[in-house]
Amino acid sequence: MGDLSRTPAAETLSQLGQTLQSLKTRLENLEQYSRLNSSSQTNSLKDLLQSKIDDLERQVLSRVNTLEEGKGGPKNDTEERVKIESALTSLHQRISELEKGQKDNRPGDKFQLTFPLRTNYMYAKVKKSLPEMYAFTVCMWLRSSAAPGVGTPFSYAVPGQANELVLIEWGNNPMEILINDKVAKLPFVINDGKWHHICITWTTRDGVWEAYQDGTQGGTGENLAPYHPIKPQGVLVLGQEQDTLGGGFDATQAFVGELAHFNIWDRKLTPGEVYNLATCSSKALSGNVIAWAESHIEIYGGATKWTFEACRQIN
Repeated sequence: MGDLSRTPAAETLSQLGQTLQSLKTRLENLEQYSRLNSSSQTNSLKDLLQSKIDDLERQVLSRVNTLEEGKGGPKNDTEERVKIESALTSLHQRISELEKGQKDNRPGDKFQLTFPLRTNYMYAKVKKSLPEMYAFTVCMWLRSSAAPGVGTPFSYAVPGQANELVLIEWGNNPMEILINDKVAKLPFVINDGKWHHICITWTTRDGVWEAYQDGTQGGTGENLAPYHPIKPQGVLVLGQEQDTLGGGFDATQAFVGELAHFNIWDRKLTPGEVYNLATCSSKALSGNVIAWAESHIEIYGGATKWTFEACRQIN
C-alpha cells in the first residue's frame, strides 16, 4: 500500500477500519451466543448485520484504492467519510440492541470482557476494593493472540504503590506477577488465540507462589515480597496497568483479548480446587474476596461485555 499515513483522509480510513474490526468482533460474539441459544430472529438479524459490515468494508477498501491512485478531492473524501460514519453509527446501534437483548437473558456471572484494541482508555474497574491479605489466589479465563505480549489482565494499586499486585506480559518478556513492585516470572504461554484458565497462589510467609495453567501446576517459587501483606483500600482495574492510583495507563501495556471469571480468594487454593475451576466442575468455588458478577464491574472506553459459559464454548 502507498504511503498514506500522513494524510488526514488516510488517518480517517484507518480509524474507520479499526471501528469495523471492533464491530466484527462484537458480531462474532453474537454469533457464538446465537449458536448456544438458537433464535431465528437473532440469526436473521445477525446475517443482515454481517452483510452490512461486508458492504462497509468494500467501501473503505474502495476509498483506500482511490487514495493510492491519487484520485478524489477533499469534497469527495468528506462526503464518503460522512456516508460511511453514518452507516457505522447505525450498525453500532443495531449491534448494541442485540447485545442488550442477550444481556437481559443471561445469569450475572456468565459473561466475559472484550478488549479489542491496545489503547490507554479501554478498561474495566472492579467496584469493590481488596482487604488486607496475607495470602491470596487469583484465577481467571483468558483468550488472546496479541504479540508481543498480551498486556495487563489486571492491576491493583494502593496509595503510594501503583504496583501492589499486577499481572503483566509486556513486550517480549514472559508473564510476570508483581507484588509491592517485586517480580516473579510465570511459566504461562497463553497468546495462541485459545481460552486458557490460569491461577496464581501466594502466601506472605516466605513469599511462596504457585502458577497453574489449565488446571495443572506449571511453576512455583519463593521470596516474592515475603512478609508483605497486600494492602487494602486500593483500586482494582482489569485490562490496564496503573502508574497512578486508578489511572496513568500506557497503551503499550494494555491487555488485548478476552477475560472472564476473574475471582480472588484470601487464601491459597488447593490443587484440587484449582482443577475444579479449570474443568468447570459443579464443585468449583467463587471468590470469597472478589466474585465474578456483572454488577461488580464497570466498563470504560469501548470495552464490552458478552455472554460466556466456560467449558461450553472454549476454543
